[in-house]
Amino acid sequence: MPVVHEQIKIITSGKGTTDFTKEVSRIISKSNIKNGTVTLFCRHTSASLLIMENADPSVRVDLENYLDRLVPERDPLYTHTFEGPDDMPAHVKTSFSSTSETVPLHDGKMVLGTWQGLYLWEFRSQSHSRMIWVTINGE
Repeated sequence: MPVVHEQIKIITSGKGTTDFTKEVSRIISKSNIKNGTVTLFCRHTSASLLIMENADPSVRVDLENYLDRLVPERDPLYTHTFEGPDDMPAHVKTSFSSTSETVPLHDGKMVLGTWQGLYLWEFRSQSHSRMIWVTINGE
């Protein structure tokens, strides 16, 4: 069974979600694998991956706002603070979310719902360079 590995580099502009569905679709198309799975892995401890609504961005904004309220900056319980007030909350948010996603492939396309997209969720305030490892298995 063929396996294809590739990386996607995403430059974030700080907190928020970045759609990278099209980049994954291009990698799948180049792979010539029609049926199988694509596994995505975020190689960072302060960002995560998300399959979420792609039609109305307010859904993602509401989710971000909710998580910010749940995991606030400057909580006096944090001891890991030397990288800034957003660092420890970013680690907590990553532990609550997912650093990997697996999506089925059928006829050379991801089997995503009509309103689903793939997003990198950046939890740090500053811009970061994030790497997503893409593995495609199938035939």
